[in-house]
Amino acid sequence: QVQLVESGGGLVQAGGSLRLSCAASGRTFSSHTMGWFRQAPGKEREFVATIYWSGGAPGYSDSVKGRFTISRDNAKNTVYLQMNSLKPEDTAVYYCAAQGPYKSGSTYAYWGQGTQVTVSS
Repeated sequence: QVQLVESGGGLVQAGGSLRLSCAASGRTFSSHTMGWFRQAPGKEREFVATIYWSGGAPGYSDSVKGRFTISRDNAKNTVYLQMNSLKPEDTAVYYCAAQGPYKSGSTYAYWGQGTQVTVSS
């Protein structure tokens, strides 16, 4: 079982930056592929970024590529999402998620409660 707690959300002006953090419980963090998702009001939850347990290039949605960077610190059991050049359309609740151990597919088994990001124009 993995518990995830996001932090770092808030209100920022367009063009600004925020860094989200997601702290994970347990001793197996390094074996989990981690992801960030978001859900805007009235819209379905969408994929934002993923970073694999096994290394290699992270994956991003086209809407954030070049602006957002996902990273992880296995020693701190934490995954980050650095968000630059924020736009009003980035406004959403951002969720951290983890796949099962040693998985690199598209199914996320564990989810955090989410953190609100609001970008004003």
